[in-house]
Amino acid sequence: MKLFEYIDRISIINKLISERRTGTPDEFAGRLGVGRSSLYEMIDELRSRGAPIEYSRRDHTFYYREPFDIRIMCSFRNLTLAEMEDFSGGLNFFCSVLFFRTERYEFCQ
Repeated sequence: MKLFEYIDRISIINKLISERRTGTPDEFAGRLGVGRSSLYEMIDELRSRGAPIEYSRRDHTFYYREPFDIRIMCSFRNLTLAEMEDFSGGLNFFCSVLFFRTERYEFCQ
């Protein structure tokens, strides 16, 4: 699954659970565009990270047993020239392990 699609889906899950408007598991899965088993996998993942998610059979909705919120933050920025020079993307490690920095592989120096 694409990262931003996953983040959006988690945000929607959090909003609907917070508002107690998920509906039944089948309805909730349908709103998210996933199958019921995928919904339960996502809920289990959130629970493993501390989300106190419960289901009310009387109200037909998932809810948080206690106050809880999910915040996902991501930022983007251009690298400075100095940062670009420091960034090797693993090239130094790759060269030292595989080529032992021999002169034959000048791109590793």
